[in-house]
Amino acid sequence: MKKIVLGLLVFGFATQFMFSQIVDLPEVNITVNYKYLNSINVENQDVDLAVKELEEEVAFFNLKESELYKDEYRTYYVSFYIPEGKIVAAYDKDGKILRTIERFKNIKLPKLVTLSIVEKYPEWLIGDDAYKVEYHDETGIAKKQYKVKLQNMNKKMTIKIDEKGEFM
Repeated sequence: MKKIVLGLLVFGFATQFMFSQIVDLPEVNITVNYKYLNSINVENQDVDLAVKELEEEVAFFNLKESELYKDEYRTYYVSFYIPEGKIVAAYDKDGKILRTIERFKNIKLPKLVTLSIVEKYPEWLIGDDAYKVEYHDETGIAKKQYKVKLQNMNKKMTIKIDEKGEFM
């Protein structure tokens, strides 16, 4: 009787292992550029989709696997382009972003910026715009500003405004 119970118990455990599954987990990207991602606030920012995607590409760029990488350099300058603009990023030898300069033209303005402009200049039409971001790793802060051309009949003016809707 003991042999039967012991045999059933061993058989029960053996069938568990026979029907176990091997699950392939998706690849996880671990980035050293979390400070850059947090400062530009990619996920929560009300910015043009193309700009967000390019900023994410900059953050997840794997310098060591690129053809640019050579062990002898301390700093690498890499340019990323889309039709609306470009980002020039400086990486250290480990792939960490040291600083970026980003410039985009005629992108969708965030709601807060648009509302601030319309509130202060109600009779004016919004024309061309330029979006500029400067990020420095030492401060961990991204300085963002918009340069917007306004037009009212024959009058034209250019204003500067930050991402919070404050005029400069």
